[in-house]
Amino acid sequence: MKCPFCGFEDSKVVDSRPKDNKVRRRRECIKCGARFTTFETVEKPLLMVEKKGGTYEPFNRNKLIQGIFSAIKKRPVTIDEVSGIADYVENYFANRLVTVAKSKEIGELVLNRLRDTDPIAYIRFASVYEDFTDIESFVSIISELERKTAAGGNEDE
Repeated sequence: MKCPFCGFEDSKVVDSRPKDNKVRRRRECIKCGARFTTFETVEKPLLMVEKKGGTYEPFNRNKLIQGIFSAIKKRPVTIDEVSGIADYVENYFANRLVTVAKSKEIGELVLNRLRDTDPIAYIRFASVYEDFTDIESFVSIISELERKTAAGGNEDE
């Protein structure tokens, strides 16, 4: 690691600790003795999203979070829970070294998490994600949710 004070190419790690999904390292320059802090994060591969129409766009965490927020509006779901869902989606593909994901896969991952988090948010998200056009679609998703709840949880995970 290059010293920001003298430019020397070598330093030693004095202290290391995790902080906010990063590793914080206190370093000391071997040449000038100056101390400085660096943060280390895992580099995730660029995830491209294949849309329904066949086009591609880079995965946008903020866009995903906005979609979830529209489903949880006025619901008892915390920001941390929403962030956790977004983290889960990102990590799901990163851990499998997947660089292209279908928007349908992303939506299903979110739905699986919302089902356990808040049933109303689950139905709201499903109505937009599945593009409900009639009452039968709502009845069907509610019936499915009731069936899975009565069965005691997730049958498809």
